[in-house]
Amino acid sequence: MKKFYAQTMPEAMLQIRQELGEEAVILSQRMITTKKFLGLVTTKQFEVTAGIDEVVKPVFDKTADFPTAVLPKQEMQVQPQPVATEQTQELRNEIADLKAMVQSMSRQQEQTKYPQELVALLQYLKQQELDDELITYIGDELFIHLRKHRNVTTAILRQEAKRILADKLKHLPFGACDASIRYVNLLGPTGVGKTTTIAKMAARTVLEQKKKVGFMTTDTYRIAAIEQLKTYASLLQAPLEVVYTSSDYAAAIERLQTQERIFIDTAGRNYKEARYIEEMKKLVSFTEETETYIVLAATSKQQDMCQIIDQFQELPFQKFVFTKLDETDSIGTIVNLMVKYNKGLAYYTSGQEVPEDIEEASIEQLMTLLFQGDIT
Repeated sequence: MKKFYAQTMPEAMLQIRQELGEEAVILSQRMITTKKFLGLVTTKQFEVTAGIDEVVKPVFDKTADFPTAVLPKQEMQVQPQPVATEQTQELRNEIADLKAMVQSMSRQQEQTKYPQELVALLQYLKQQELDDELITYIGDELFIHLRKHRNVTTAILRQEAKRILADKLKHLPFGACDASIRYVNLLGPTGVGKTTTIAKMAARTVLEQKKKVGFMTTDTYRIAAIEQLKTYASLLQAPLEVVYTSSDYAAAIERLQTQERIFIDTAGRNYKEARYIEEMKKLVSFTEETETYIVLAATSKQQDMCQIIDQFQELPFQKFVFTKLDETDSIGTIVNLMVKYNKGLAYYTSGQEVPEDIEEASIEQLMTLLFQGDIT
């Protein structure tokens, strides 16, 4: 633990991050008064106590020909790991929840110390359901910007916030797959609109890229889904293969060899259950010519979406597709998930019309959607 002193909380937070890193936790904070010049001048500043888990530092063996890092003896012995029981797991979860609550309270206290010019913008990002970590990150960067520039307007702050967040996402892939991809898998739970979305993607591929497309579906649990995809395939004059087993899958791939791009619609199931993921791994192939998207509804709770994505982590997926943007006023969750899982964004949809209600994602368009509301 260490104490930090600064005139404002944002200044203190910058000191803490620079010295202790992003994992530091604020333990206490208070305002202290200092008197100078025989008590004639009084100044106030924040005293913030922060801490971080201790890291075992290596000890270098100076007697060796080359310095060799050696851990303390007690660290060198491999100790048997205790088997986690249900009670210990519950305790770990409670500790994690408590730590998250303390960090959240600290961030809320910190945000109240930002200059008034930033308060409205940060409150807007909170309404957009952007994670507190990202809001704090943006707030700190904007605070530094305010100290360097004068007469900064709300419009300038908005543009600077866009730039800051865009820089954090710029390494992620955006938009449709490139020409080398022949197979596009769509994964996701039931009710998010995978079948309609895959039809929109295929229609755009036919109309804009003039490619020959084919369909495969493993969703044999819902007759309505197969009939719906048959209708879209007929309109696009594209072949459709229904797959029940892994041998069916291989045969369908062989029959669709003349198609330039094949869109694969998978079954919508409760993917919180791991056994469905195992079924998917056995049935669907993931090759270098394949790009896989997870389709999620923007109206879902972030916690529920995280549970689904965590199950899909065993499968090699590259990007998200978000549906139902027309049914929500906040899209911060999209950004949160991209940052959390380090995955890109292929498309987002906002209606049932095929192929109109789908947009190929770009970082510029995502920033426009996030900041399009009124900041007052």
